[in-house]
Amino acid sequence: MAPRIPTLTRRTWLAHSGLGLASLTGLTATAPSWAQSGKGPITLVVPFAAGGATDVVSRLVAKKLGERLGRTLIVENVGGGGGMVGATKVARAAADGNTLLMGTVATHAINPLAQTKPPYDPVKDFTPIALLATVPNVVLVHPSVKAQNLAELIALIKAAPERFSYGSSGVGTPPHLSGELFKQMAHVDIPHVPYRGGGPAMADLIGGQIPILFDVLTGAASHIRSGAARAIAVTTAKRSPSFPDVPTVAESGLPGYETYTWNAVFAPAGLPAAQAALLAKELQAVVADPEVQAKLKDLSANPVGSGPEALAAQVKAELAKWGPVIKAIGGLKYD
Repeated sequence: MAPRIPTLTRRTWLAHSGLGLASLTGLTATAPSWAQSGKGPITLVVPFAAGGATDVVSRLVAKKLGERLGRTLIVENVGGGGGMVGATKVARAAADGNTLLMGTVATHAINPLAQTKPPYDPVKDFTPIALLATVPNVVLVHPSVKAQNLAELIALIKAAPERFSYGSSGVGTPPHLSGELFKQMAHVDIPHVPYRGGGPAMADLIGGQIPILFDVLTGAASHIRSGAARAIAVTTAKRSPSFPDVPTVAESGLPGYETYTWNAVFAPAGLPAAQAALLAKELQAVVADPEVQAKLKDLSANPVGSGPEALAAQVKAELAKWGPVIKAIGGLKYD
């Protein structure tokens, strides 16, 4: 349990709204001295392009966290390298609580495992703060693809593999590995088209530039509901409560298949324990907020809100899980 942190009298902060800037009017939460007296905004680095799943969750959380801390929170999208560019920036930032990372399984397991000399150590170079939510991945097709289920899609690919490719939010991301695991288990061979985030990848799927997309369900949910993309299967062991009619990959003919992603907040290594404890406490309160809970569930994310110790254990478990998978597919090739 996080230690009790002294707080100061409430102060009302006003901030101009803008792209990536949380509106901070009418605050009701108290904030400790370091949060109120800090200079400048707190930057939450999102290591993927705007519009993707991680970006959507980050902006939701940033607004509420800013309100609770009484500080301006800016969401900064730093895409590239499947999340490595943004994660590296945070790993090298000052451990003063003013720079945070919205990390994922890609930034803290998949990409470090795939590099001979990774630019950061996912355990030693970060202070774990809070695991916010877990999210299924989903297999999507353009509406023109004549497949209503996974078995039909596999049959189409095998009949004319040259007509198919699949996109993802980038090399080394969970959707990318979801696609590679699918190829391996379905015994199909189609090229991977990496993008700089889920937003650009979804735009090309909707536009018909790619026929198949492996995406995080959080970012894809609205497009599935609108009919712009057709959901073929989710990648978790169980169906998503948000889309109970969409079967899992495992039940669609590939038993044992399971992948998912998660969103968690990290700070640079060496963040003072009091600041880490406060951030964890406030982030857990953000996740417990009924409005946030409802929005996360609407985005097909499963709210978690666990603290630093649980997040540290999650990272170590993911490193153990994905190492053999990456080795089995011959490693990852980055452009």
